[in-house]
Amino acid sequence: MKASNCVSCKVFPCGDVRHELYRVPDIDLEPSSISIAMISEAAPTKPEDYYYADGNPLFQQTTVHAFRDAGVAAKSILDLVKRGMYFTTAVKCGKTGYGIESNTIKECSLILEKELALFPRLEVLMLMGDVAIKSINHIAKRSGEERVIPSGSTYKIRKNKYQFRGKRVYPSYLQAGTSFFIEKTKRRMIAEDIASAIGVVKFGASCSSLGNRRMKG
Repeated sequence: MKASNCVSCKVFPCGDVRHELYRVPDIDLEPSSISIAMISEAAPTKPEDYYYADGNPLFQQTTVHAFRDAGVAAKSILDLVKRGMYFTTAVKCGKTGYGIESNTIKECSLILEKELALFPRLEVLMLMGDVAIKSINHIAKRSGEERVIPSGSTYKIRKNKYQFRGKRVYPSYLQAGTSFFIEKTKRRMIAEDIASAIGVVKFGASCSSLGNRRMKG
């Protein structure tokens, strides 16, 4: 199954994003094998930086580095997908500036909701940054449910436990992009969140030392 064959944007109504950079994951996988979805902000401004692009794209570099910080021996996004991880963005088009308008996040959450529904054994949602957090809250509000993640600084709320439709939800920081290598304090918290998420689903024997490895670089 490819998510790109199952969900899509038909009309591209949002005016503050670059539609030519639209991306929905096109990796072929077994839906029932996915237990953790990591949702970052938006598609990259360069298509070659996307998670599933050929070579060693930027999103792969920083994400794999985040998992290594958490003690996971992985070399590529494919390694992580094989272990039950799925990587996508809350907004499917690229940004035109620093921020993304609330209406755009809300509109794209329609796609994200259908996308996540493709995975029947999904146990954990990792919300990497404010855009992903807002997107999940839009999904909940649309169906009359309470907001999943409360307002507040991520470092203050991330230690609490959150649930959404039977899934554990982690509000965390953006791991996809060059800023990941700069912000070492956030890197440490991302690693802690990944370790905790993996512990929820018993990610695998190779992760037995999660949280105990000292972060390098």
